[in-house]
Formats: sequence, structure tokens, C-alpha cells
Amino acid sequence: MQKNDPGPAGGRPQVLPRPEPAPPGKPPAERRRRSRRASSDNRAAYAFLTPWLIGMLVFTIGPMLFSLYLAFTRYDLSSAPEWVGFANFERMFTTDPRYMESVSVTLTYVAWSVPLLLAVSLGLAMLLNRGLRFLTGYRALFYMPSLIGGSVAVAALWRQIFGEEGIVNKALALVGIEHASWVGDPDSALYTIVILQVWTFGSAMVIFLAGLRQIPQELYDAASVDGAGALRRFRSVTLPMLSPLVFFNLLLSVVNAFQAFTSAYVVSNGSGGPSDSTLFYTLYLYEQGFAQLNMGYAAAMAWVLVLGLALFTGALFLSSRYWVHYGDER
Repeated sequence: MQKNDPGPAGGRPQVLPRPEPAPPGKPPAERRRRSRRASSDNRAAYAFLTPWLIGMLVFTIGPMLFSLYLAFTRYDLSSAPEWVGFANFERMFTTDPRYMESVSVTLTYVAWSVPLLLAVSLGLAMLLNRGLRFLTGYRALFYMPSLIGGSVAVAALWRQIFGEEGIVNKALALVGIEHASWVGDPDSALYTIVILQVWTFGSAMVIFLAGLRQIPQELYDAASVDGAGALRRFRSVTLPMLSPLVFFNLLLSVVNAFQAFTSAYVVSNGSGGPSDSTLFYTLYLYEQGFAQLNMGYAAAMAWVLVLGLALFTGALFLSSRYWVHYGDER
């Protein structure tokens, strides 16, 4: 209800404005209780996250920053680090031929192992997707190499299989083929490790199999009605629908291949031989850091590997917009 103010003498009465109603909402007391409850929940969350945050700072970020500092120093564990600037990086690309050899060996390994691993895992996944009996048993059996393939025991067994008196040479001798040790031959030693990597196809195969079982059968039926053969259905239906999983497996496989160490170390007895044919990047990094105690040089090598993987991963993500297709795209 409005009230009239007499106003100035002889003037018209002044009308006071109507007070605005309070904005709708919860009562102030309830809002305060909710705010206190949210603050309490936040404190509890930070309390539970504190051990992880401490571990991240102490065991991950801290060592990474320290290794970045060591990359610009000369450090042999017995004396204080000596700042040398970019000398370690200059040595890599100008005066260290074994470094460039390790890069070449690693790139060759990645170029062979990754496509073969993806092809074998996808092929077996398509085979298992045909409605075989005991599918669960086959899936578990084929997944086992992924669990044990990176172990020292399997790498040592691989060395025996491809040795001079190994199973492979004994099988070849039955058909009249004689061959020396496969792991002792510079022309074949690297490819025995490639075969070992391809043998661990189980993880990628399970992922591909899960994706194949999600592809609607109607797409294949429609392609068949249009006259598409098996190869055309694979190219036009299977691969586009599996492209996100191909991208995922490709990314993981490349990162793992660049960081391969155990198999090369065991097969070559830690030397990268014969004739540096299995001198992987990580193996040479280990040799520089822990055998020759060139910790500064090893740290520089590690950061070059990190930057190389970051560049490759970024390029892969940029290229994915042209060949990776998702089901919700229009």
C-alpha cells in the first residue's frame, strides 16, 4: 500500500516507491547450512587427495624437474653436478654415432612392430567375432601373452627359442634349412624382438573384439544389399566404426614401442648387440646413465625422448580429425 507524503507547501503529495519484494530462494539460514556443508565436503576431499598430491610432488614432479636440471649438467654421481649448458644435446646430434644408431634402431622397431601388432590383433578379433564356441576361453587364452610378454622370463625364453640350438632352428633343420643363432645375427636379431612384441597382441585384440561386437549388423546388411563384398564391407563399415579404437591402440602401441627395454636388454645381454643391431633408445640411455654413470647425458636423452613422444602424440591427435569417426558425428 502506497503512502502519500505531504511534500512541500502548496505542492502535490509525493508518492513513495513501493519496496521491491525479496528475491525468491531458500531462507538465509538454509543457504548458510548448505555452504558450510559444501565447505566441509571440500575439506574432506582435499584431505583424501593430500597423500596423492604429496606423492605426485615428491615422486613425479620433483624428479622430473631435477632431471631437467641434470640434462644441462655433467654429473657422474660421485661429484656435484657441473653446469654445461646445451653441451649434452650437442653431443647427441654431432659427436655420438651410437646415439643416432639407437634412434635408427628404435624407429625401425616401431615401424615394424606397431603395424604388425595392430594387424594381428584386429585379424584375430574378427575371427573370434564370428560366433565361435568357447569364446570366453579363447579370449582369455589369447590375452595371456599381454600379461607375461614383457617379463624377463619370457624374454630369456625367447632368446633360447631363437638361439643356435633353439626350437626354431630345430624345426627348420627338419626341412633341410640350416641357420645360425637368430639373436646372434645382426640382420635378424631385431626382428626376433619384433616378433616378441607382436606376440603380446592380447590387449589390443580384446579392445578390438569389444568394438566389433558393438557394430550394428544392419550396417553390414545394408552394404550387402548395395552389392559390397567382404573387402568393401571391411573398408566402408568395419574400419570407420573401429577408427576410435584403432586410434587408441595405435597411440598406446607407439608409446610402448618407443619405451621398449626389457626384451632388448635380455636378448642382447644388455649390450645392444650384435653390432648394435638391438641398441634401443632406452637401452642406450640405461647404458649411459647406470653403466657409464653419465647421468647428465642420460637425463638429456630422456628429455629428448619425452619431447619426441609429445610431438608424435600431438601430430597423431591432429591427424585424427581426418580419419577417426565417432558415432555421434553428423
